[in-house]
Amino acid sequence: MREKELARFLSTYDGPPLRLMEVCGTHTSSLYRSGIRQILSPNITLLSGPGCPVCVTPTAYIDKLVSYAMTEGYKVLAFGDLLAVPGSRLSLSGARDRGGRVDFFYNPEEGLAMAAKDRQTTYVLAAVGFETTAPVWADLVKRAYDENIGNIRFLTALKTMPEAMDILARDLHIDGFLCPGHVAVITGSRPFFHLAETSGKPMVIGGFTPPLLLRALSRLVLEASRKKGGFWNEYPSVVREEGNPKALSLMHEIFEAGDAVWRGLGTIRGSGLYISGKYEFLDAGSRGLTEDVMPKGCCCASVLTGRMLPQNCPCFGKACTPDHPVGACMVSGEGACSITYRGG
Repeated sequence: MREKELARFLSTYDGPPLRLMEVCGTHTSSLYRSGIRQILSPNITLLSGPGCPVCVTPTAYIDKLVSYAMTEGYKVLAFGDLLAVPGSRLSLSGARDRGGRVDFFYNPEEGLAMAAKDRQTTYVLAAVGFETTAPVWADLVKRAYDENIGNIRFLTALKTMPEAMDILARDLHIDGFLCPGHVAVITGSRPFFHLAETSGKPMVIGGFTPPLLLRALSRLVLEASRKKGGFWNEYPSVVREEGNPKALSLMHEIFEAGDAVWRGLGTIRGSGLYISGKYEFLDAGSRGLTEDVMPKGCCCASVLTGRMLPQNCPCFGKACTPDHPVGACMVSGEGACSITYRGG
C-alpha cells in the first residue's frame, strides 16, 4: 500500500478499540513529529512504554551520583538530560549549585580524555542506556582498562529491553507492541520473535521515518484488530535476525546480567548489565541501587507502564513542565511527558 493509503487506513480505522504500546522514546518523538499520532482514529490509543533509559532509572542511582559529586577528589560526568532528574533529595544540577563537581558531556569519550589528562581527580561517568548504547559503554570500559586510566569509574544503569517487555506483554490492557528499532539493530529480531510466541500478542519492529512508521503501525493495527499474535520485521534493511554479532560479543566480554530496578515495573530479573570479570574494579558501585522515591504527585510509574497517558497526570503542564520537572519523564528528550508537552 502507498503511504497515503496507509495513513487513510490508520485515520479511518473503525475496528475494535486498540491499546498499542511503542517501546522506544525515539518512536514516541517521531510519531509526534511526523504527525502520525495526530491523525490516528479514536479507536487507536498509543501508549508510550519504558523506552526512555533516564526515565526508568531509580532515584538511588541519582543519589549515588550526587554523593560522588559532593565528595572531594571526585567529579561526575553525565549526559545533559540526566542533570535535572530529581533524586530523593537533590538532582545533579542541585548538587552542582551547592558546590558539587558535576559536568555534562556530548560524547562519553570526552570523559576518557578528561580522566587521562587530570590524574588527580577520579571521574565517575554516568553510564545510562539500553542495548543501543551498551556497546559504546563496553568499548569505553575496555579502553580505560587497556590504556591503564585508573582514575575513571563507571556507574552503570544499563538495562535490556526484552525482559521488561516480557512483563508488559502479560498485561491484558495492551493489545500489541511497536518494538524498539534501535535496540533490535543490536539484539537482532530473535528476542522479539520469542516474545510474540510466548505472549500471543503481535510484535512489529519498525523504523523511524514516516513511511517506515506508517508501514509498521498499519501492520500492528491490522494484526491486533484480528486478535492475532505473531512477529513482523518491518525494518529489514537494518534489523537482522542475528543482530550485531560484534557488538553483542563486546557486551558479553565486559558485562554480565543481573537484576535491575525499573521505575513502574520494580525489580526485573536479569535485566541489568554490570561490569564484570577483570574489568569489575572500574565499577563505581552500580549493584544494589534499588530505592526509588517518587516525588509527591508524580505519575511517571503509571505513564511508563501505559496505565496513564501523560496529559492525564494531575501535574502535567501545571506543577510539572520541562522548565520545572517533577518527574524524570518530563526531563529527558525521550520522556513521554516531555515529548507530549512539546509535541501535543
